[in-house]
Amino acid sequence: MKQKLNIGLFGFGAVGQGLYDVLKTSPAFDAEITKICVKNKKKRSLPEEFFCYDQDAILNDASINTVVELIDNADEAYTIVKRALQSGKNVVSANKKMLAENMTEMIQLQKEHNVSLLYEASACGSIPVIRNLEEYYDNDLMLSVTGILNGSSNYILSKIFDHNQSYHQALKEAQDLGFAESDPSFDVEGYDSLFKLIILTLHSFGTIVKPENVLTYGISNINDFDIQYSREKGRKIKLVGQVERIGEKKISLFVLPRFVGRDKYIYSVEDEFNGVVIKGKAYDKQFMFGKGAGGHPTGSAVLSDITALAHNYKYEYKKMNYSGGFSYNTDGAMEVYLRYSNADVLEYFDFDVISEQYSGPEYNYKIGSIKLSNLIKIKDRLRDLDIFLAATGRSLNY
Repeated sequence: MKQKLNIGLFGFGAVGQGLYDVLKTSPAFDAEITKICVKNKKKRSLPEEFFCYDQDAILNDASINTVVELIDNADEAYTIVKRALQSGKNVVSANKKMLAENMTEMIQLQKEHNVSLLYEASACGSIPVIRNLEEYYDNDLMLSVTGILNGSSNYILSKIFDHNQSYHQALKEAQDLGFAESDPSFDVEGYDSLFKLIILTLHSFGTIVKPENVLTYGISNINDFDIQYSREKGRKIKLVGQVERIGEKKISLFVLPRFVGRDKYIYSVEDEFNGVVIKGKAYDKQFMFGKGAGGHPTGSAVLSDITALAHNYKYEYKKMNYSGGFSYNTDGAMEVYLRYSNADVLEYFDFDVISEQYSGPEYNYKIGSIKLSNLIKIKDRLRDLDIFLAATGRSLNY
């Protein structure tokens, strides 16, 4: 049965305004934003009486039964969402960092206070991947989820490979258009993709993995040599997050640049779009595609969660509760491309087998298999080394 939703909204940036716009055009259910909490007083598109500047004005208001959290700061988002759940309010959040770092507690709070926390917009913008993983792919047939999960880095790579721009040219254009922040590290170093992958892993395999335990490496070190090598092989480089079943109850996950051929669905995912490939035992591969960022696309995903709350929807975390979950395993090997200038960096990389190598006047590369566990040991050093690391797309020893 539908219930009326009185919404307290935290944040009125691009997504908050996008939600307000799409909510006005969706009269199918009874929901109203009654208060909007923001940090600073300034002229906005709505009358001043809509806004408040103290969290308590929403969190202590008994007439507000739904909180929508759309702010950037993960620590503040954690406090808001926790207090809202504890006070018996249902919550919609888009803060992937907060969720990925606190998922165990968030699930427990929902149980303790008999409330619902929904977060479709946290994973892939307008793509309804979480709800599909929960409801449609709610069995033990899942093999992998692979995707382009960050629109900013994908926009940059699209400009590099489709428009012959340099990395720095493409980055500046992405910043000028608002696709990348002035400090783009959250996107281009792979952290945004990592937090989304943690959330997708929970709903794919019922397993909560700590972000700090996952190999994460981005695109900021890419150079013309890597781009030319990729083109010679007829491939593009994409920043890809993947969780893969590698045994009866084991999974592996990582975020890495990857060489992608024309035969892969994500090859044609360009600009700020996201693309997710779900692979299963019986249904093979299924592909989901859509905008991963932007006020209205992300606002539509938030609205979908609000609509679900109106029908008393909750995540059941079925795979966690019914299949016992999977364990995170790092024993397997993967094939990687390593470009370097100084051979001294090779001391960090314990290759099992080298399948291809090249030495040139300025750059060298090696392609070979290396254990995921070895790469995780040095993951915090990778960004400081004069290298570029990418997956070739071949998994080994699984």
